[in-house]
Amino acid sequence: MTNHLGDIQNSKAIIIFGANPAVNHPVGFKHILKAKERNNATLIVIDPRYTKTAAKADLYARIRPGTDIPFMYGMLHLIFKHGWHDESFIKDRVFGMEHVIKEAKKWTPEKVADVTGVDVDTLIEITRAYATSKPGTLIWAMGLTQHSIGSSNTRMAPILQLSLGNMGKFGGGCNILRGHDNVQGATDMCCLSHSLPGYYGLSEGSWKYFAHNWGVDFKWLQRRFDTPKMMHTKGFTLAKWWQGVLREEKIYQRTPIRALWVQGNGITSIAQTAKVQQALDKLDLLVVAEPFANEAAVITNKKDNVYILPTATQFESEGSVTATNRTAQWRSKVVDPLYESKTDEEIMFAFAKKFGFYDEFVRGMMMGVRNGKAVKVKNTFKWPEDATREIARIIKTIGLTGWTPERLKRHQQNWHMFDEVTLKGIGPMKGEYYGLPWPCWTEDHPGSPVLYNIDIPVMEGGMGFRARFGTEYKGQDLLAGPHATIKGAKVKGGYPELTKDNIEKVLGIKLSPREKAIMGKNWKVDLSGLIAKYALKAGVAPYGNARARAYVWTFPDKIPMHREPLHTPRYDLAKKYPTYPDKKNHYRVDTKYMSIQKTDWAKEFPIILTTGRLVMYSGAGIIERSSKYLAALVPEMFASINPELAYKYGIKDGDMIWIHSPEGTKIKVKARFTYAVAPDRIFLPYHFAGIMQGVDMSDNYPEGTKPYAIGESANTVTNYGYDIVTQIPETKAGLVRIEKA
Repeated sequence: MTNHLGDIQNSKAIIIFGANPAVNHPVGFKHILKAKERNNATLIVIDPRYTKTAAKADLYARIRPGTDIPFMYGMLHLIFKHGWHDESFIKDRVFGMEHVIKEAKKWTPEKVADVTGVDVDTLIEITRAYATSKPGTLIWAMGLTQHSIGSSNTRMAPILQLSLGNMGKFGGGCNILRGHDNVQGATDMCCLSHSLPGYYGLSEGSWKYFAHNWGVDFKWLQRRFDTPKMMHTKGFTLAKWWQGVLREEKIYQRTPIRALWVQGNGITSIAQTAKVQQALDKLDLLVVAEPFANEAAVITNKKDNVYILPTATQFESEGSVTATNRTAQWRSKVVDPLYESKTDEEIMFAFAKKFGFYDEFVRGMMMGVRNGKAVKVKNTFKWPEDATREIARIIKTIGLTGWTPERLKRHQQNWHMFDEVTLKGIGPMKGEYYGLPWPCWTEDHPGSPVLYNIDIPVMEGGMGFRARFGTEYKGQDLLAGPHATIKGAKVKGGYPELTKDNIEKVLGIKLSPREKAIMGKNWKVDLSGLIAKYALKAGVAPYGNARARAYVWTFPDKIPMHREPLHTPRYDLAKKYPTYPDKKNHYRVDTKYMSIQKTDWAKEFPIILTTGRLVMYSGAGIIERSSKYLAALVPEMFASINPELAYKYGIKDGDMIWIHSPEGTKIKVKARFTYAVAPDRIFLPYHFAGIMQGVDMSDNYPEGTKPYAIGESANTVTNYGYDIVTQIPETKAGLVRIEKA
């Protein structure tokens, strides 16, 4: 999220792709409504379904799932044709836009209409309204990401913003809405399989940096892996971990997964629930550590070696969470853990002790910095304050140095002293932004509420685009142009990432011998803090000032390209816009693309499937469905279906229907009539579990834990399909067939 929710009130145009904040982020949605009320902002919604957010929109387009890229190219076609683009912004701050312009010329409004289902007049009206009202902000959520081309979708949206000069502006930017309160924090700490905390890569240099900061021997750390090579190899993703058990597709590790530990994750809310069930059944050991009975332990047929560990809730624990807008919020413990429940860290500490690495696991919290080196400074630690200090000490990549527990607690205690639109503090909080949005470069830095804003000084949150890809590509300059100078900076225009070798030349300073001796190799590993200190003094960001890349030479598609969903209802278009070849060793498993799309699935499965949230539920829904008051609002699983489609199959409102997927799976749910979905598609909420393909498994809930509402999982019938870069599942553009039960 480049900006923040409050900043949306500065927008004059708001366009939303694949998100329904009125339902999914109802508190945050008030900022969008305030922008309409106070700023007369135009709200535009692009969604396959007429949502509660669309009901508040000035303009709405019902798009065919999986065709966001053609729609945005259609907008770009009109933007460049009519001169609505920001030429000077593109010239100084964007690399490779000419490739995008060339592709956009192909996407005439008529062509876009054929592919997306959005008529020509609607496309033109939406484009004119958005492009001519600046600043404009672009919002998206999982409706844009959960596709086999999700990574291209999330490149296309910023390119649209770059063309209009909406990036790095108050009221502009890309605002990506996270589903839960600490998804951003979990991502920042890399609860993922392809990088270390703070998005450090899996290179030997990164591992050695962390080993040094953790106070452990690098060789010891290396021996924790099956082979040294595996230390630098991406692991399985949550989306396809089950293939590590089932091995239906080739996996790239010596042995299959035999044990699974689930902690803090609604595993039933991911795609391919039937495969998840099969993998759970085949495991030697399943451990679930949750406050509620995670349904991974319920949908399995496994009868032994299944353990449920009661964990404490957020009210029984303490520490910081990171919101969708990169701000941290400290949470204080309300009550001690009830009964036998333990906090997450207690469980992890016990695990580390059991397997003999507790001392190494906690040593990082007892480290400090002396003369640019991490050294042990005390013999005990205080949780969570010292864990927070450990994070601040190590994570330079996204600028968490300023996130000390003292500062975060002070913000929590004085939250009322911050403005909701600007995040600026008053009184004792003057000079800081609420939650210290990262990057917060030093303990004196106020945080950065709007990324890439060169119109304000660095010490007020300003910065350019990060110079992370070098200084040139094939003779073309990758650094920002001469007119893209950060306000107040001593360095004019673009400049590279700051390193020990170039800092004197770039900033025009002279380091002392001692400073050279203790300074880290570059800004990402400089424990001395000198690089950040001198950068801020010169009014520049440590990570450089470059051009944003519209053209990425390291990606499967150098510019975003439309590729039809693997299970497309338009097989004629699959031939024009085919998917990728099957990919070998994609997060340790082969992943299918073309071998799936070569079949015309629409002949047998003619109905488009899309999924989403309900306002009273969240994610896997186990917490909310355990509340009799929330469960009473939607007590059973259903499918939203257009009456015209239902009548074709002899289905009445309230009938039970079977929904079949190309995977050979099926679910039995209630039909709920609505004109919010078009006659060629159905919608399923993904919050239910406890019934698998018509089989009630509620007897597997431990006594007293069965929720008030159970039902089939939508993800039992979501289709096979995974993003080519991230392997996120394609849950938003599948095909099914239906019949009356």
